[in-house]
Amino acid sequence: QVQLVESGGGSVQTGGSLRLSCTSPGFTSNDCGVDWYRQAAGKQREWVASLWPDTSTTYPDSMKGRFFISRGKAGDTVYLQLNSLKPEDTAMYYCVFAGGSCPPFSGGQGTQVTVSS
Repeated sequence: QVQLVESGGGSVQTGGSLRLSCTSPGFTSNDCGVDWYRQAAGKQREWVASLWPDTSTTYPDSMKGRFFISRGKAGDTVYLQLNSLKPEDTAMYYCVFAGGSCPPFSGGQGTQVTVSS
């Protein structure tokens, strides 16, 4: 079973940027899609971005143009670039395998993003 590991979170001011990483140690494949989600304190989990096996990407309308998902050249890391951050983007961000040929996996601890005004 592949253990996903998220990293790259931190504290930034409004308008700042962060690049989150989702690493799958021991597993490299461009045939497995990845989704990013987030969950703010007291709120439901929210879909943030998807990277499909055919390399296409999709985002909720509220995040289009600010968030960008991509795969690293080595194939074992998927990045989520967060730009023009707002306080309402404050949440724990998680990644999961989704779509295509994906192995069994365990979710990571997430990475915390905190945006101050």
